[in-house]
Amino acid sequence: MSPIHRMDDASVSACRSWLSSRRTRLEQELIYVPPSRRTIIAGGVGVGLAVAGGFPSLAQAHPNRPRPPAGAGHVPFPPLVDDPDGILALPEGFSYAVVTRAGVTRLNGGQGLTPADHDGMAVYDAGRGRYTLIQNHEIDPGAEFGVPHIKGTVYDPGAVDAGGCTVIRTDRSGRNLGEFVALSGTVGNCAGGPTPWGTWLTCEETEDRAGDDWEEDGRSGVFQKDHGYVFEVWADGSADPRPIKCLGRYAHEALAVDKDRTKIYLSEDADEPNGLFYRWTAPRGVKLGPGVLTRLAPDAGVLAAMQIIMDDGSVLPDVAYLTSAQLGRPFPVRWIEVPERDAQTTTVREQFTDGQVTRGRKFEGVWGTDEGVYVVNSYAWDDGELPADAAPHDGMVWFYDYRAQTIQLVTYFPHQTTSEEGTPVKYNDLTFDGPDNVTVTPWGSLVLAEDGAGASHVLSAIPGGPTYAIARNQLNDSEFCGPTFTADGKVLFVNMQDPGLTLAITGPWEKYLG
Repeated sequence: MSPIHRMDDASVSACRSWLSSRRTRLEQELIYVPPSRRTIIAGGVGVGLAVAGGFPSLAQAHPNRPRPPAGAGHVPFPPLVDDPDGILALPEGFSYAVVTRAGVTRLNGGQGLTPADHDGMAVYDAGRGRYTLIQNHEIDPGAEFGVPHIKGTVYDPGAVDAGGCTVIRTDRSGRNLGEFVALSGTVGNCAGGPTPWGTWLTCEETEDRAGDDWEEDGRSGVFQKDHGYVFEVWADGSADPRPIKCLGRYAHEALAVDKDRTKIYLSEDADEPNGLFYRWTAPRGVKLGPGVLTRLAPDAGVLAAMQIIMDDGSVLPDVAYLTSAQLGRPFPVRWIEVPERDAQTTTVREQFTDGQVTRGRKFEGVWGTDEGVYVVNSYAWDDGELPADAAPHDGMVWFYDYRAQTIQLVTYFPHQTTSEEGTPVKYNDLTFDGPDNVTVTPWGSLVLAEDGAGASHVLSAIPGGPTYAIARNQLNDSEFCGPTFTADGKVLFVNMQDPGLTLAITGPWEKYLG
């Protein structure tokens, strides 16, 4: 294995001084690596150092859109201005509207109140300036504002007042035009991903089994079905409450479908042992489309876990072994088949020995482009979560290149100091940590939802370049979830998980992102 690069005491001190000197600015420019050509892969091993080119340029991310102007996405956002209502701090010229509020706004047809714990989300153009949002609710059974069981939407009758998906109608001003249940009786619906055919694949981040008991606030029950699956929801709100078993049963986080509709890339947010990044390949001759996944046999296609290959041909055991020293460097990737994807006897990630696959403490957001797929690794700093000699970090963003079959680190959040309890301590509210959900904007840059220590932000990130704050949770320290832009770039929808708010943010996005 290549030598492990770690920050020495002098480097840490310098990093702290650098961050401290920027206290007056509402941005954090992460370590930047200038562009150059992608390396040539020979014999399955990367040759030389490539610092960019393996992830799409702003123009490549959306090849059917006009090429962005020179310097697109590099204009810093203005300082954030405190919200007099105490909810969302935004730059001057931007505004927001509350679309839904858990336990306050109402579902259509007497279905009840908006469920809590808003998480992953996708937006679809409904025409005439209106949009359809499909929203996950990351809820365990017995919640006060769980997703109600509506006839035709229920997967597991035993998962009462648990997770699921709702469909929201809104417009550019953020008016709530109605909300209703599409999927219920699922558990911990965290993220997922939109499909090229206009549906939403929602992921359960759990491994609960049929027969397991659950208890919450004096309520109790028993799961009647296994959980930890992916389900499909249509933009009109219809859903087939049958699990897509061919994608495996584990703590799913997010996913992305490739442009050829033959592969799906999936993340796992788990530890003990740390989670994996997966690729599912459709059976020969099968092209994915509406309802195809649900109809496939449980063992259809190939589900495989990622191996990152080092210079000496060995497998990188955990992404935490890499640091900012490897920014922009492409590493070859191989995929090793999962032995038993439904995990009836052994959890999927435990079916591999340490060193057989590449693990990560928190594989989170996933978002695809025509060229490849971004995947976020949220943090790894607790000694109990790190393999021996690995370097702690407060967030990584990776890009996997479909054609080259390489992966490279494109954004890195250095580890900050820790308290006696081992939790990160921010130098100030202008430093960032814990990136979670990710989306690609219509201009090809990234938007990250922060789930870290202290204040939470929505971030604008340039792959290989700077990161800026574009919003701050002024209400509490709850994470942001499910950022998603309308195709026309007019509105950024994002969720604040607690107390459960859907927000529509408008402003001169193109000035700063385009």
